[in-house]
Amino acid sequence: MSLLLRRPLPLSSLRPSPLSLPSRTLSTTAPLSIAKITIVGRLASRPEEVATSNGAPLIRYALATNTGPKDNRQTSWWKVALFAQNQGLRDVMMGLGKGSLLFVEGEASMRKFVNSENKEQQALSIIQRQVDVLEKRSPETEDEGEGEGEAEAEAEAEGKRTGV
Repeated sequence: MSLLLRRPLPLSSLRPSPLSLPSRTLSTTAPLSIAKITIVGRLASRPEEVATSNGAPLIRYALATNTGPKDNRQTSWWKVALFAQNQGLRDVMMGLGKGSLLFVEGEASMRKFVNSENKEQQALSIIQRQVDVLEKRSPETEDEGEGEGEAEAEAEAEGKRTGV
């Protein structure tokens, strides 16, 4: 049969049928949904170590990210929590000073709470799963060598601590 007389194949014949898709053969658990977040930002202040109600160690810190042109820069603040069972990771995090640049990957979820005015609100909760220190500032030198825009962001952090 000539190539010119051959009828083109319908597109549906090129797509795999639902029956031919691979199944989850390596797991017997149901598929889960997850929300992940990646943040590259600067520490707004030194990390704080606290204990949960059941005594588990928890490190809390806030990251600042900047977007937009220099003359109209917007700063976003991100609260991050880390359940620090690993002593080495705890030491690294507690050794970071204000202004350190971090790459953080975490799980994100929305949580509900009642505020001081007895109104129900929602907040984004971020649990750190991985961190890379891109630029370290030690606690002793955290006020030295701030780059352009960082000083304003950090000053703004001091004034807007409640909105973190």
